[in-house]
Amino acid sequence: MQERHIDRKRYFEEQAQTSEKYYLPYVKNVLGNLPTRVLEVGCGEGGNLLPFAERGCETVGVDIAALRIEQAHAFFAEKKQKGMFVASDIFQLKELAGRFPLILIHDVIEHIGEKSRFLSDMKCYLSAGGVIFVAFPAWQMPFGGHQQIARGKVISHLPFLHLLPVPIYQWILKQSGEEKGTIEELLSIKKTRCTIEMFRTVARQAGYQIVDQQLYLVNPHYEIKFGLSPRKLWKVIASIPYIRNFFSTSCFYVLRKASL
Repeated sequence: MQERHIDRKRYFEEQAQTSEKYYLPYVKNVLGNLPTRVLEVGCGEGGNLLPFAERGCETVGVDIAALRIEQAHAFFAEKKQKGMFVASDIFQLKELAGRFPLILIHDVIEHIGEKSRFLSDMKCYLSAGGVIFVAFPAWQMPFGGHQQIARGKVISHLPFLHLLPVPIYQWILKQSGEEKGTIEELLSIKKTRCTIEMFRTVARQAGYQIVDQQLYLVNPHYEIKFGLSPRKLWKVIASIPYIRNFFSTSCFYVLRKASL
């Protein structure tokens, strides 16, 4: 496992810096303004929400992992920022319905099995004219299987490993001494993976129009992680279905409920 996945304070700081420099400006540029209320589903420690809170936005983060929510409260308190964080399944929080002009779903959709239903059900939390910002790694990109969460140094840095057939992939993980829980999580991601074509299809099925799409050859988050300058995917490659998945380390989308 890469060190940043163990040191959650460091992970929080890195997420906050990337959100400050890339996620927030992207959303603001697409919308023309910055919404005053923001919900993040699968917020983890809340790093993505910090720049929004620092600009006076009302921020709400929801995550099923209670420990992550505890850390979000602690990290926001250290920064002297306000934020509401709840450990829950988002769909149990009906009191939040209709409140948000902006919802963030960052590195979450690739973990969801019923993607169309998930996105469809998210619509009830949007306020009139609200949008959803979704970001995810294309499945076929070098680390689209999230193998960086593996504890083995070789496995966690081995590109394209997740594209192997399930039996071979599982055997390699076991032989490398990965814990049962880690293996199950990695195999689960392989099952629920998300390609660009799949996402565009389920977004339409769920009743959304795609307001904007931006594919990255070099993920903006790699700047803080690896010192690499973000680079958008070449337009020619970005226009080629399936092939583009191998080159898209991060996919940004803004969705709005489609007009009837």
